[in-house]
Amino acid sequence: MNFENHKLTNKLFAFGAILPFSLISAQQQKPNVVILIADDISMNDFGCYGHPTIKTPNIDALANDGLRFTNTFLMASSSSPSRASIITGRYPHNTGACELHSPMGEEQVFLPKVLKDAGYYTAQAGKWHFGSSKPDGPGMKAFDRTGGSELDGGGKSGALKFVPYLKERPKDKPFFMWFAAHDAHREWDDEIFLTKYDQNKVILEPYFVNDSLTRDDFASYYNEVSRFDFYVGEVVKELKNQEIYNNTLIIVMADNGRPFPHSKTRLIDAGIKTPFIVHYPKLIKKTGQVSSSLLSVIDIAPTIVEIAGIKTAPTFQGKSFTGLLKNPKNDFRNYVFAEHNWHDFEAYERMVSTQKYLLIENKRPNLDAQGAQDVMSGGAGQSLKKVYKEGKLNTLQKDIFVTPRSTIELYDRINDPENVNNLASKEPAIVKELLAVLHQWQNETGDTQPTDVTPDWFSRESLQKLPIFKTRAEMPGKSKNATFINKPGPF
Repeated sequence: MNFENHKLTNKLFAFGAILPFSLISAQQQKPNVVILIADDISMNDFGCYGHPTIKTPNIDALANDGLRFTNTFLMASSSSPSRASIITGRYPHNTGACELHSPMGEEQVFLPKVLKDAGYYTAQAGKWHFGSSKPDGPGMKAFDRTGGSELDGGGKSGALKFVPYLKERPKDKPFFMWFAAHDAHREWDDEIFLTKYDQNKVILEPYFVNDSLTRDDFASYYNEVSRFDFYVGEVVKELKNQEIYNNTLIIVMADNGRPFPHSKTRLIDAGIKTPFIVHYPKLIKKTGQVSSSLLSVIDIAPTIVEIAGIKTAPTFQGKSFTGLLKNPKNDFRNYVFAEHNWHDFEAYERMVSTQKYLLIENKRPNLDAQGAQDVMSGGAGQSLKKVYKEGKLNTLQKDIFVTPRSTIELYDRINDPENVNNLASKEPAIVKELLAVLHQWQNETGDTQPTDVTPDWFSRESLQKLPIFKTRAEMPGKSKNATFINKPGPF
């Protein structure tokens, strides 16, 4: 393969591969797009997904008037690689940024750049968490306007600039807004909390210690989930004030599971599934519908460009799910895939899921599953660690500390939604079948397992920085030039 020619093709696409404007409606009638992305919020922590305590009335209203998906999978349960996949429509190892805080190269084609070259005004406000945030960074150049972080007037939530960006946009262009909140990422803060939750009303799963430290930790998390909902509501109000609400495709989602043990960085459902709500009356004719079809977040970019009347980028590895907006009960994917690479701690895991089964292959079974440094330094993590040392944790609670771990995990997602009963030894035929699919995906997309991957930057015991801090090893996919591979693998 001539990679330089491939790179040139990817760059030229954004300039010349759009459909003539004469084939679509007038420019101002093109759909606007707003993606509202939460930071570290699990799918079941919105009211519309059944949480009995957390109040999310604005998100619930969008779900009631739109379409709620229950089987939407992220490509990584780790913030920056997850966001990189969403905005490029590519798997983490194909973006070149499959580890936390790793940058993407100039060869990557960004969704907002494709839209911008088709006449859209593009803006990003709030958290920026993939690659360089400098104005000449590959991702930043895809936007006409950037900023809105805490240092740029966005507040602790990173959301204070959402409405001003909508007000100050040019009115003669359709727009794409990437609104990324800091909520509900640690550390917790007390700025503009609309709801204060009582720790006694917290709902704890059985893999947590039921004590005041853990309950207080969760109550603070609940506060920030509700704050995210508040700003979703503010955006909706502004869209209605401008009388563009019905012509705006709104997506509400998160980048990975809640920042607690058993969720963030994990490839089980609790970490890798995202809430996913789509509101767009022009295609979603019946309100309050639910789709259980398998969906990958790499399918978002091709869907948006199709709705906008633009030819899809050859670099997008997903497919448009526009048909599901019209017929939510239809089937879509047979498989979704995800990966877990370094996030504070060394890791190499790969996942494939169907409607019924989820399989994980772990190439670092000697390492525990504590997750990220911020996860374990919080109240719930500290409580687990303390009681573990006392030898008082039950089987579910101490699972994150157990080593060696299983090389292969297989879960029945329908009958075991918490993914706690590993069926790998009982279902060898299913393991064989799904491993074959997983390895086909790795081969076709250029995924590799380097001999040395990035090591722990923090002590798993003390959570303090190690001397090797900021030392990286070879990125998965690099030896096969995966950043230039566009093959999607099995669908």
